[in-house]
Amino acid sequence: MPESTVVKKLTWMFAPAIDGPPRSQVWVAAGIRILLGLMWLYNVSWKRAPDFGLSSDNGLYQFTRYAVDYPVFAPYSWIVENLILPLFVPFGWVVLLAETVLAVLLLTGTWVRFAALLGMIQSLAIGLSVAFAPHEWPWSYWLMIGAHALLLVSPGGRALAVDGVRAAVGSARRLGVVWGVTSILMGGFSLIASLGDPLAARGPGLKSTDLSVSLGEYNALGAVVLLVSGAALIVATRDGLARVGLIATGLAVLAALALHAQLGFTPPILGGTPTSAAWFLSIALVGFTLSRRATGPRHAP
Repeated sequence: MPESTVVKKLTWMFAPAIDGPPRSQVWVAAGIRILLGLMWLYNVSWKRAPDFGLSSDNGLYQFTRYAVDYPVFAPYSWIVENLILPLFVPFGWVVLLAETVLAVLLLTGTWVRFAALLGMIQSLAIGLSVAFAPHEWPWSYWLMIGAHALLLVSPGGRALAVDGVRAAVGSARRLGVVWGVTSILMGGFSLIASLGDPLAARGPGLKSTDLSVSLGEYNALGAVVLLVSGAALIVATRDGLARVGLIATGLAVLAALALHAQLGFTPPILGGTPTSAAWFLSIALVGFTLSRRATGPRHAP
């Protein structure tokens, strides 16, 4: 493939996903993107350091071993048995990183095409590991791949998305208000629910295990971080106050780093999970975007 073609493909991959179809398609594509982001956000919750289930033969380790115990594709099973399982802990960190990136990029609508491609690859890898395992439904993984493929060629970054703000076709104000209000509501609930044990290592959960949905777990201190960073996002949408978004960014990045440094090693001071860290990173990305461009088109989709 000529070099110029490669450059064009890479440029397209990381350009804002904002193609201009009818308004209804814009919002449907954004909805699919957010649903996929929530799916990965939930998946992150059980990727637990430091050994990701190796010592207890459960969690990520168990599901990865399914590729060997219930092979779907022999060459992939060989790779898992001979290359991945012997180096499983580093592999666990790679999976945690990849799924955190997927959750953050899809929820915030950043580099949507790249996230969609990464989602296709990750969905395929999961399917090759567990599709033939007991109680699994192989079509789950075909549908996951298909949903990400659809998002790859959709305008999924046009509404409620960093991509739309980058390209000046989406409303930064709407993006900041939605993320700010959501984070404030999460923080308020978590603060009230954690009053009985304010600094619990695992704070009250914003989740439904039956529905496989989770927005994380936060104790009283984690709730305060949500409240302050959410308020900063809303303030940053006002004219002349864009730099307030950097407060949300800095605070949320520190919160996410603290969680990843502590989870699995010591009780986390914010009472969170890997899902909580991914949510904080999403806040950080939105805050950074607002700090660079606080207002967008008034009548954006």
